[in-house]
Amino acid sequence: MRALRRHAELEGKDFLVCVGAMRAGTSWLYAQLREAPQVAVSPLKEVHFFDARFPAQAIMDVDELALRRLAWHLDQPGDPVENLRRRPAFRASLDRARMVYDDDAYFAHFAALVRPGTRALADLTPAYAAIGAAGFAEIRRFCESQGLRPRLLFVMRDPVERLWSHLRLLPQLGRDVDPRVDWPSLLEEPAVMARADYRGVIEALEEVFAPEDRLLLFHETLTGEGVARLFRWLEIPSPAIDAQTRWNEAKLKAPLPEAAARAFRRALAGQYAYCEARFGAELPAAWRRWDALA
Repeated sequence: MRALRRHAELEGKDFLVCVGAMRAGTSWLYAQLREAPQVAVSPLKEVHFFDARFPAQAIMDVDELALRRLAWHLDQPGDPVENLRRRPAFRASLDRARMVYDDDAYFAHFAALVRPGTRALADLTPAYAAIGAAGFAEIRRFCESQGLRPRLLFVMRDPVERLWSHLRLLPQLGRDVDPRVDWPSLLEEPAVMARADYRGVIEALEEVFAPEDRLLLFHETLTGEGVARLFRWLEIPSPAIDAQTRWNEAKLKAPLPEAAARAFRRALAGQYAYCEARFGAELPAAWRRWDALA
């Protein structure tokens, strides 16, 4: 495995990697981090670099997505060269396309974001939750190649609520499904359930990263104490927090069918039991709304 090109401007900084969970407030969190002057986040909310390298539980071809996004930018009105100069998202999309064939492009992308005063950089890609311990070890190796300190964040949401939100998003991701009727077959998909495996994610993080370099938060308290705790952990001043704006909502607004709720609670019983034993009184009260269905 060849050595990665080293970027001196990254040396000694923190590299925050939010590995999910999917549908647990990471888009909202990205918006808050963008307002922190000492944090540099990619113009791409989700870079999808490491899940492209560990695609066993992928729900889409993220490299193909990167090429389609670049093609969209190239097809926009105006001079493409001038657009590239003026539009950070266009430049970031070009960087991500290069990552398809060049590992060095990942940290080259982040190195270009460093400014005077930057203390941390951030990649918020919930799909990383499904890359396992081997994928997390690759994140650690990449960070070590740059003298970066990896800081791993995992945000958990009530498992039943999160799963239903995930399924309602699938049509927006191009899946030809109606979650209101197709939920039984979706519940059997390994890639779907991998994103619901909080225990597996936490144990993989524990296997790879030191306790001081991993943080577990809850979606239900994220906009208050959760985000405040994150900035204290990073030792970076918190910007003004917008706790009201909702980001990346699923377009399909549909109540969870009762039969689905019962099936979800049974399928996720192990996750509830694990989190109850692990977090005890820290577990948000909202997680108990489905107890009668267990």
